[in-house]
Amino acid sequence: MSQQFTHRLCIAPMMDHSDRHFRFLMRLLSRHAVLYTEMITTGALLHGDRQRFLKFNPVEHPVAIQLGGSDPTQLASCAVLAEDEGYDEINLNIGCPSDRVQNGQFGACLMSNPRLVADCVASINAKVKIPVTVKTRIGIDNDDDYGFLQNFISQVGAAGCDTFIIHARKAILSGLSPKENREIPPLNYPRVHQVKQEFPGFNIVLNGGLTTSQQVQRELAHIDGVMIGRAAYQNPYWLARLEQLLFHKDVEIPSREFIYKTYCEYMLEQAQRGERLKNMSRHIIGLFQSQPGARQFRRILSSSHAEAEKNGADILERALDSVSCITE
Repeated sequence: MSQQFTHRLCIAPMMDHSDRHFRFLMRLLSRHAVLYTEMITTGALLHGDRQRFLKFNPVEHPVAIQLGGSDPTQLASCAVLAEDEGYDEINLNIGCPSDRVQNGQFGACLMSNPRLVADCVASINAKVKIPVTVKTRIGIDNDDDYGFLQNFISQVGAAGCDTFIIHARKAILSGLSPKENREIPPLNYPRVHQVKQEFPGFNIVLNGGLTTSQQVQRELAHIDGVMIGRAAYQNPYWLARLEQLLFHKDVEIPSREFIYKTYCEYMLEQAQRGERLKNMSRHIIGLFQSQPGARQFRRILSSSHAEAEKNGADILERALDSVSCITE
């Protein structure tokens, strides 16, 4: 069921990472964060295993589905499927620079065609009642001045999108891998601040390079929300601290041990339904980052996949036993 929520804290859509198991873990760490699926193309959803792509756990709410595509009619059809399944938001991927995505004529390359993106937003809005948001970059290739971004936001906003998640780097459409595109183009937070100043009625969420609570607090003085990606994946417990800082400073956060044991119960229950343990345990490898015994914890979880499928509970317990400091 769709619900009211804030984009003050969001967890990014990450290919090969943001599956429903990862999102379940994120919800254990944060009650308020908006969780995003990894990008799902319109072709995959319309012609593939819909249930596999759309399935999520009700505890994930608020949860958004990120769609990749450039055909307004197909995107609208996919949005209807997602709304019927219970998603709280439709997010369009206008930021991915990979060759595969470009060959499909969507992702970051669509920044050069704001009219088409606006048509996609309008088409979706005509079919669903849940919000439509856009995740984008500050520019592409040599089109990286403020006027280019301003025009994009203006046209797409006029079509009915009032929430923009902006990765504060431009995308280089040829010559860089997706990983390099997350690291090499320089961050430009002031450019995102400028968007908020010019479009105060829009929700502007900053994405890219946020790894500390101090950074997050500083940026929230200028924009409406932040989206955390790999920092939350590599060091999940930071999200629990961030949740406390942003939403309820006087509430004690759950211990790493509690998070781990709760997620283990989930993993074992899912394993009984046929899920492979290694596809779930990989998400929690960073939970004890910087704690005594963390290296052994990671080694046990990452090197015992074959044994874990046969004797999962013992492996999970052994991993916890390896961590010599589990309280905060």
